[in-house]
Amino acid sequence: MPTSTCDVLVIAASNGQNLQLAERFAAAARAQGQSAEVLDLTAVELPLFTPRSQAAGTPPALAALQARLATASRWVICAPEYNGSIPPVLTSAIAWLSVQGDDFRALFNGRPVVIATHSGGGGTTVLTALRLQLAHLGAHVVGRQLVSNGSTPAKDESIADLITRLHHLRIAQP
Repeated sequence: MPTSTCDVLVIAASNGQNLQLAERFAAAARAQGQSAEVLDLTAVELPLFTPRSQAAGTPPALAALQARLATASRWVICAPEYNGSIPPVLTSAIAWLSVQGDDFRALFNGRPVVIATHSGGGGTTVLTALRLQLAHLGAHVVGRQLVSNGSTPAKDESIADLITRLHHLRIAQP
């Protein structure tokens, strides 16, 4: 995984429509003069987080994932709705990341984040659950969010507006 600093890291919590949405967010950030990368969480080899897996030791891929997330000033998270909530790959990654070090909020605290979804269902419940979790971890989630599906695709103007809003959020310093 690249560890160079980028302005916007777009995290896809599926390798389907949300990965395509993530690519569109990255393109919009680049069009606004920002550096952007896409991270496909489904390609990261992390076991499901459980107390047993934690006791077995830190997964080898976790350090690279944590470093990649830490080097990005801002994040966009594109996640599908799974049974009315956050997809397991994202929940598990957040759990692994939050148990590293003494401060479970360290990676998230003060980080500007946009949340978006392309979902087969409504999509609003995943964004509500994700907003609550990210706020608990101390992230600064942009007030506007993006919900898209097969009948209501994401508009380029909406994606560009969210990137602009993300860029204007102040990054909190520890």
